[in-house]
Amino acid sequence: MNDPLRLSLVELTGALRARKLSPVELMSAVFRRLDQRNPELNAVVAMYERDALLAQAREAEARIARGAARPLEGVPLGVKDLEDCAGLVTSHGSIPYKDNLAAHDSVQVARLRGAGAIPIGKTNAPEFGHTAITKNLIFGVTRNPWNLELTPGGSSGGSSAALAACMLPLVTASDGGGSTRIPACFVGAFGMKPTQGRIPNESKNLWYYGDTAVQGPLTKTVADNALYLDVTSGYAPEDPNSLPHPGFSYQTKLAEGLPRKLRIAYSQDLGYAVVQSDIAQAVYDGAKLFEKLGHELVEIKGGPPKMGHAWGMWGAFELAAANLQHLPAREAEFSRSVLASMKLAWEMTPEWFREQATRRLELSRWCQSVFSEYDLLITPTVPYDPPPAKGPFPRETEGRAQLDWGVASFTIPFNLSLHPAASLRVGLSRAGLPIGLQIVAERHRDELVLQAAHAFERERPWHPHWPVR
Repeated sequence: MNDPLRLSLVELTGALRARKLSPVELMSAVFRRLDQRNPELNAVVAMYERDALLAQAREAEARIARGAARPLEGVPLGVKDLEDCAGLVTSHGSIPYKDNLAAHDSVQVARLRGAGAIPIGKTNAPEFGHTAITKNLIFGVTRNPWNLELTPGGSSGGSSAALAACMLPLVTASDGGGSTRIPACFVGAFGMKPTQGRIPNESKNLWYYGDTAVQGPLTKTVADNALYLDVTSGYAPEDPNSLPHPGFSYQTKLAEGLPRKLRIAYSQDLGYAVVQSDIAQAVYDGAKLFEKLGHELVEIKGGPPKMGHAWGMWGAFELAAANLQHLPAREAEFSRSVLASMKLAWEMTPEWFREQATRRLELSRWCQSVFSEYDLLITPTVPYDPPPAKGPFPRETEGRAQLDWGVASFTIPFNLSLHPAASLRVGLSRAGLPIGLQIVAERHRDELVLQAAHAFERERPWHPHWPVR
């Protein structure tokens, strides 16, 4: 097999089970591609010893040979450096945590490992995942394989760059305000933010009241995403918000196809976003494809209340609480932007909380009104092309002032409302960069998001077109 790393996850697991490819050959291919591309991309920032990884690959090969292969047997896995992987440091991209050695796997990593995946190391993330540009004071800047001058997004930027450059066939991601969907958009992958609790997301030291962050699959194809969800979904006592297993296979739901005659809402801007014109046109054209498939598409006006500032303040409050033991003694070790964000926490008041909690309820009621009438909502994922690798975010788009949190204009609302949402590649911009279309469904209808994305993918496939060289 010439280049197994160009395969989708489903194609790859099939080749491994059929013994057309061995896990040892696959692991060796990962090492070669990492040596070739990672120095310029800086996507993978820590690894286990290669001899130990090859030994695990040989064990996987033996399991396949005796007919005992698990769903992800022998597949190398990159773990985002915001979650634990036993024996590796979870640095959160932050100097005070640079020696924070994990004794155990996160629930998500444990389930992937239990399904046969072989964790190889950590992928880069911005400090505490607080921004959509992946850089930090420990490991530096991660770059987009489509254009090395640009960011692959964040906070799952190391994972998205490693996946799109075909360095790793399987990665973890998480999404607290768009951190799976934004990187998926910027590298042309498929990124899913499941319903809150679909994949357990345990807390280590505090009970997080914001409940906006989820673990979520970032994959090459929709079928890969369904396989990932089948392996990782289900209740875990470590996460009190985790949901029971849905009682069906997401891969089976894909095979059933998209239900007939759906009513689909389309919004170009949710009433406030400032969208690049070629992106707006590409997403509209993509939405119209569903009419060709026999569904009703209705453009809706207006949108939910703007929640970007509130989302940022809630995050700042919890981040400061999690780092009180380092404040103020170690303030100099945090990046300026993270420190400034944490200091906003002291501006939280009961009056502010009441106002923003009321607005969050308004957001939920807006979503209720949409999904009482429509089965799906389609929007752009991100309103503009990827920013420079080191930032900043654009202050304007085609002469129009951009929102301070503009990169997450379309993603933040559905973290706050807890709805499932996914980004898929709908085309390329004038600059030749991937454009993302976002599909949102009612809470707990993750399978409908996947079915809709799969229907789109069959009509306009983006795999195997990846920035590989």
